Amino acid sequence: MNQLIKITTVPIQYELKINSARYERRSSQAELEIRRNKGGLSIKSRPVKLNLDSSAARSSVVPTTTQSVSQTAQKGIEAAYNATAQLAQEGQLLLKADIGEDVIGQIMQQRNAAPTGEFQLGFTPSEPVDIDYQAPDLTINYEMDKLNFDLKVANGNFEFIPGDIEMSITQHPDVLIEYIGGPIYVPPSADPNYEPLDVRA
Repeated sequence: MNQLIKITTVPIQYELKINSARYERRSSQAELEIRRNKGGLSIKSRPVKLNLDSSAARSSVVPTTTQSVSQTAQKGIEAAYNATAQLAQEGQLLLKADIGEDVIGQIMQQRNAAPTGEFQLGFTPSEPVDIDYQAPDLTINYEMDKLNFDLKVANGNFEFIPGDIEMSITQHPDVLIEYIGGPIYVPPSADPNYEPLDVRA
């Protein structure tokens, strides 16, 4: 009897890709930063300065209101002292006067006598002018430009990459069933090559 069915088994097929473990070094770039601070020239000049204080000299000629009141009061006190002394002196003359002596005439002569001594002119200052002198000053300041360097050195970084295995299936498993026999006729007598069975004994 001939074989009617052919069974074929298709095995699985796959590929393996192996990546080994490795170290990788990644280096950064070095950077240089330059900053410039500008200098400059500065000149400071102070001219000569002359300070004149004439307040004391002006007050000696034309006193202020406060000074005038103070001076008038002082002159009043001196005049009272002088008048008291003069009256006392005249009183002594009157007490010591002899009969027939013209004491009143002497007193009037003394009162009307011309003044003697040194006299000061009222418009001439009696106080000097205060003079203050400051010498000139010149200051020169020069500052050069400055350069600041900032260098960032490159640092290498190491990275460990572990190994791995990649599997890719190129063919899936399968079972192929193939019928290799001839056609089957129903009823069998329809087969053109049919031969009846001899059932005779």
